[in-house]
Amino acid sequence: MRAGVVVAVEHLVKRYRDFTAVDDISFSIADGEIFGIIGPNGAGKTTTVECISGLRVPDSGSITVFGLSPQHDRDRIRELVGVQLQQSALPPRLEVGEAVELFASFYPNSLEPRDLLESLGIRQIERAKFKNLSGGQKQRLSIALALVGNPRLAILDELTTGLDPEARRETWALIERIRNRGVTVILVTHFMDEAERLCDRIALIDRGNLRALDTPEALAAQAGGHRVSFVPSSPVDDQTLLAVPGVSQIERKERYVTVTGAGDLAASLIEALGRIGVRLSDIEARRGSLDDAFVKLTSRAPADPVGSDQAR
Repeated sequence: MRAGVVVAVEHLVKRYRDFTAVDDISFSIADGEIFGIIGPNGAGKTTTVECISGLRVPDSGSITVFGLSPQHDRDRIRELVGVQLQQSALPPRLEVGEAVELFASFYPNSLEPRDLLESLGIRQIERAKFKNLSGGQKQRLSIALALVGNPRLAILDELTTGLDPEARRETWALIERIRNRGVTVILVTHFMDEAERLCDRIALIDRGNLRALDTPEALAAQAGGHRVSFVPSSPVDDQTLLAVPGVSQIERKERYVTVTGAGDLAASLIEALGRIGVRLSDIEARRGSLDDAFVKLTSRAPADPVGSDQAR
C-alpha cells in the first residue's frame, strides 16, 4: 500500500449480464479525506462503493483497502470499514440502543454504544423502536451502526436523501465530526451543495465511466467557469466580447449581457471595453458552481477525465 493511501481502485469493471455498470475506473483515496462520488442516477456510484466494501465482486481490475483485498481479506476488512447503505432496514420493534449494542458485539474493538449515541445526538431515543423513528433519526442510527465498530474508513451512501434542510445540515455536521475523529469518509451523493460543502475531492461517474476527479473548487472553475453579468453603456457585439481574454460564452437578456469563461472576467471586461469607450454598470460576478460543472460534464461526456490528480 502506498503511504497515505487508504483505498486504491485500479481499472475496476463490473457487469450485470450485457450491462456494464462500472467501466475501467481508477482512483485512490488518501488517509483522512472526505472523498465524494457524484453522478446521475444509475451512473455506477453505488456499485463502485459496494465493490470497495466487498459486497460485490468485480469482474476485473483490483481494489485494495488499507492494503487488503475486499474479497480475500473480508474478516479483516470488516474490522476496518463501516458501511451505511443507501437502503437499509431493521426489525420494526428493535430499539435504537439494542441495535447499536448488537452491532457492537460483532467487533473486537467497538466503541461504547451509549457514548456513540451521545456523540450523535440520539442518546435520548435509545429506547425508541425503529418503526417510530423519523427519517433524520433513522439516518443518525445508520451512521451509528456504521461507526460502532470503530472503523478507519466509513462509506456513506446517499446519506441525506429524503431529509429536510435542517436535518441535512445536522447530518453534514456529523460527517465533519466523523472526519475530525480521524476516519476517512467515502460520501456518495447526488446533492451538489453537499459535495461542495463536505468533500476534499470528488469523483464524477457517468454511465460507468470516471468523467472528472479533482477538488470541488477546481471542478467548478475548470468546467463551470465564471459568470459576469453587466449592462454596457453602448451596444457591444459578440465578436468584441469573445476577443476579451477568458470569455468563452455570451448570453443576452434585455439590457443585460452575461459572459462565461475563466480568469478574472470582470477586470478583463472593464479594461478591454473601457479601451473602446464602453462603461459597465450593474456588474454581478460569480464563480461557476459544482452544479454547472455537473451539467456540463455529464451532458458532453468527455472521453478523458478532467482534473490534475486522476492517477492519485
